[in-house]
Amino acid sequence: MARILIVDDQEMMRDSLCATLSREGHEVVAAGDGQAAVARLEGGGRFDLMISDVKMPKMGGLELLAEAKRLRPDMPVVLMTAFATVSTAVEAMKVGAFDYIQKPFDGDQIKLLVDRTLDHSRLVRENQALRTMAEVAATRPLVGSSEVMQQVRRRIDLVARSSATVLVCGESGTGKEVVARLIHARSDRAERPMLTVNCAALSENLLESELFGHEKGAFTGADKLRRGRFELADGGSLLLDEISEIAMSLQAKLLRVLQESQFERVGSSMTQQVDVRVIATTNRILEHAVNEGRFRQDLFYRLNVVPIELPPLRQRLEDVPELCRHFLHQVAKRDRGVFRHIEPEAMRLLQRYHWPGNVRELQNIIERACILESEPGVIREETIRPWLRIGGGSPSDVADLAGQPLAEIEKRVILTTLEKFKGHRLKTASALGIGVRTLGMKLKKWREDGEPAEARV
Repeated sequence: MARILIVDDQEMMRDSLCATLSREGHEVVAAGDGQAAVARLEGGGRFDLMISDVKMPKMGGLELLAEAKRLRPDMPVVLMTAFATVSTAVEAMKVGAFDYIQKPFDGDQIKLLVDRTLDHSRLVRENQALRTMAEVAATRPLVGSSEVMQQVRRRIDLVARSSATVLVCGESGTGKEVVARLIHARSDRAERPMLTVNCAALSENLLESELFGHEKGAFTGADKLRRGRFELADGGSLLLDEISEIAMSLQAKLLRVLQESQFERVGSSMTQQVDVRVIATTNRILEHAVNEGRFRQDLFYRLNVVPIELPPLRQRLEDVPELCRHFLHQVAKRDRGVFRHIEPEAMRLLQRYHWPGNVRELQNIIERACILESEPGVIREETIRPWLRIGGGSPSDVADLAGQPLAEIEKRVILTTLEKFKGHRLKTASALGIGVRTLGMKLKKWREDGEPAEARV
């Protein structure tokens, strides 16, 4: 719910508005005149909306509007006005007020206006954030000159020209979201929003509401209409991250959107028509999930129209030096520090490592070295070597891994590290250079497959 500042010199009106909006779940703060409202705004308090009377002593609504736009330019302002001053309110909208409401009004009128204003404000913020992300994505490079990465770039350029559904596959940390945003940024939808939904982070009911929206009263807690991500992304793109985790009960509804571009909000029988390009990512092999009956075959085919496979870092170790330089430049620019160089022995060590956390782990190592390296201007082998012998193993322990499947090596490394940190997932994920969610998903998969996951802890 929102935090709303009510400004009116009439106590009865203030109390009535505060009561009405508080019942809707909003946090309401009252001010008796314009000067008191300015003091509230100058005090550093965050407000999502200000509702002010036009005619007040000391400081009128128009003067307060000007001050509010100076202090909180992104905060919408709604003016309350009597009939005789409607023209003044309309003029005020030209200089920054979002809307006005004519006195007298009832509770339903003000509630609808507040909902509409807050929805508009939220969409403005989201669009600003999306434009920023699109600008970043358009200039954010897909680092690596290896042949496999050149093939990925060529595929991205071809895919971006169409509106076909794309399935980006690859291990965690390989850069699947970077690829998805590059596809959107280079498409003719780049000026429209690109929204993201993490399918693994939400329960089944929350994910359905997040994707398709819901009507007011559709379920307990649905106290207002909510537009889903498909509706908000109309004309643009929707990134479905970790698509393999979507529940079977939702897969049919998702399939319908992909096939017919139609859906209904939860609790509604009215069909919505949308034009959304779907880009899905997964770190699982979806064919296995299909064979095991956990993922619909028809949905897999609909998602897999244009597949893009991202190689793990261990299969393109020739890109490690280029990636290191990229991350070193990022750190130096962000922290306004000196650009460091990696000594040859350290670089050879990095190029021999198997990188279970892929590019994300390499970025983590480089940033950590820039902070903790005591030698100015360089990154030495002795600084980074302890971080690569994960789990405290000796060089002979690493040699014993030769010839074993990479999946088994990854599992041993993760479980050994988890054991070292006594089951603390956050510390384990940080040491491995992967996300806590990624660690949890791997442990969950091993348990589902009947393999020991955390028994050693």
